[in-house]
Amino acid sequence: MCQCGQHTIHALGKQQSHCGWDCDNRPELTVAPGDCIDIEVHDASGGQLSLDSGVDDVINFDFDRINPVTGPVWVEGAEPGDALKVTLLDYEPSGWGWTANIPGFGLLADEFEEAALHLWQYDPDSLSPALFNEFAKVPLKPFAGTIGVAPPEKGFHSIVPPRRWGGNMDIRDLAKGSELWLPVGVEGALFSIGDTHAAQGDGEVCGTAIESPMTVSVKLELEKAQNLPAPKFATPGPVTRHLDAEGYHVTTGVNHDLMTAARDAVRYMIDELQKQHQLAAMDAYMLCSVCGDLRISEIVDAPNWIVSFYFPKSVFS
Repeated sequence: MCQCGQHTIHALGKQQSHCGWDCDNRPELTVAPGDCIDIEVHDASGGQLSLDSGVDDVINFDFDRINPVTGPVWVEGAEPGDALKVTLLDYEPSGWGWTANIPGFGLLADEFEEAALHLWQYDPDSLSPALFNEFAKVPLKPFAGTIGVAPPEKGFHSIVPPRRWGGNMDIRDLAKGSELWLPVGVEGALFSIGDTHAAQGDGEVCGTAIESPMTVSVKLELEKAQNLPAPKFATPGPVTRHLDAEGYHVTTGVNHDLMTAARDAVRYMIDELQKQHQLAAMDAYMLCSVCGDLRISEIVDAPNWIVSFYFPKSVFS
């Protein structure tokens, strides 16, 4: 997959993975700045789900195996204070994925307490929209949800929350062609990547996207002594054009608390999808997670803020 000119191309298999950040993790690969790597990535279940799975498999998840990342990769010359530049060269999707409601997880976990599972199949070559049911389809945009380097603090750190060093950021615009800069916290950087998605809405409101195993091609470069306070990235072009050709339906939440406003905006969209398209509430919730976008529309007019939820009309066209 990689095309890096005269730079070395490496490969990592998905068996070379871990489920927690630790600056003492043994590197699986050593590369020079400018090298490229083809990296196999597990789905977020760590191989616990397949196209033959049912909802009981979600209920019986081994959470110690959730969200594995492939790596870590030692980058020669990387030192604390440097920036690791990650160019996302390409994604090779597998053609299948899953979306689940995991009890206790998600923006509306207190309202959607039952486990649910939706299995997807899609064309990995054309990436044409994936069918959710007989009348709803979701545009695809492959990306990696978890990209990061090891934190300098000793010990095991959960893969679930993002942090200054990257990690489980779930930024859907880290797609093909995007460039990501990560602060380096330890010698060698110890870079890892995983949690690939075929599609996700901004916010990933039910807690999962179209979770899908893939192979990711990256180029790793160093920029010395940048002292970044947090990750930053650049995209190669527009970031919403794959969804906005036919416009959006939008609901809003208005509250002095941003989290409450976000929950309200999503809840009202679920209600709309139930009324307009006769979807079950759980299906509407999962569909919102894979293709709807939460946006802060106003955060200056005290005491109330507005969060909007954008749902693309193209899903039902």
